[in-house]
Order: sequence, then structure tokens, then C-alpha cells
Amino acid sequence: MDDAARGDLALIWQAIGIAGGLIFYGRFYVQWIASERAGKSVMPIVFWYMSSVGSVLLMMFAFVSQSPVGALGQSFNLVVYSRNLIHIWRERGTLTPARHRAVHAGVIAVAVVAVGLVARVWWNEYEDVSTRPDHVSRLVWMWLAVGVAGQALFAARFLVQWFVTERRRQSVIPPAFWYLSVAASTLQAASFLQRREWVFGIGMLATLFIYLRNIWFVRRDASNLTANSTSS
Repeated sequence: MDDAARGDLALIWQAIGIAGGLIFYGRFYVQWIASERAGKSVMPIVFWYMSSVGSVLLMMFAFVSQSPVGALGQSFNLVVYSRNLIHIWRERGTLTPARHRAVHAGVIAVAVVAVGLVARVWWNEYEDVSTRPDHVSRLVWMWLAVGVAGQALFAARFLVQWFVTERRRQSVIPPAFWYLSVAASTLQAASFLQRREWVFGIGMLATLFIYLRNIWFVRRDASNLTANSTSS
């Protein structure tokens, strides 16, 4: 492949990454608009569709751009997103046996591929860092650790959300989701920006306001509920 072809391919993948970022991180702006219109924190179904599509695009971009934290972050998200869609479809009476099987088969296939991609990206990172001076290696691993810590919190927020959703058998967003989101975004944004992974870093920063706004909605509703209970 000549230089011109490689340049064109790089532009295509950059476009895919940007598109994935706009869809994936833009989902929270859709959620914000829906919440402002409802006057409370709500989660429209389009949020889960955008989550699924954006996650797949960013997973491919993370592999091509060799982003260890980005690849790890997008590896198993589709499992949670699909389960929320399953519950929403069930509530609406649109969940057919064929759709149920197709979604689970597709998610399993993506998860299996994701495991291999994540392992490959992290191995490539290890080989690259091992050739660098010790002080540089320590700095690289430190910032990767910050990113992994942020990703652990991101995973925790969806595990909490998934647990509550499965227990109630309906798609629910508990308040803890938003608090974990703020902490996770801060850590991951720092890691991505230090590594100059702009699609992921800017995307993380762009969602912080939305998380804080949802916390405001949750706290306001809790205060109103307490006030109403006291007055009655």
C-alpha cells in the first residue's frame, strides 16, 4: 500500500472514530434534552440505540488507533445496552422470540471478537512500552492505570444499573449511576488527553456537564419528595 492509500485509509478510520464519538457521547445530550423537557432525569430508548451503534464504531476505532483504554472501555458495553433494549421491548410488547435470539447471538459474537481485539491492543502496548526508557515506561503505565481505574468505575455504574434493571425487570437508572459517571469521566478524560487520544478525551469531557445536570435533577426530586412527605 502506497503512502497516498495509507493516508486515505487513515482519514476513513478517523472519520469512523469521530462518527462513533458523536453518536456515543452525543447520546447523553439526547438524554439531557429529554430530561429538560420532562423536568426530571429520564432515559429515552434512543439512548440505548445510540449507545450500541457508537460503541461498535468506537471499538473498531480503538483497535485501529491502538488505544488500550479505549478498547477496554468498549469491549463489553454492548451486553448491558442490549439487555436494556430487551427489557424495553418486552415492556412495549415488541420483543419477539426471533428478535430475542438474534440480539443475544449478535452480542455474543461481538463480545468474543472484542476479547481478542482488547488482548491484541494491550499486547502491542506492552511491546512498545518495553522498548522505552524506564522513566517513560513508568509514566505510560501510570496514566494507563488512571484510565483503567476510570473504566472500572464506568463498568461499575453499568453493573449497578444492570443489577437494578434485572431485579425490577425494567430499564432503570439509579442515582449512583450519575455519581459514578462523574468520577469515571474525570479519570478517563485525564488519561486520554495525556495520551493525546482526542476523540475519547474530548468525548469524556463533553459529557461531564450532562452527568452533573442529572445529579441536580435527582437531588431536586429527592428534596421535593422529602418536603412533600414532611408537609403531609
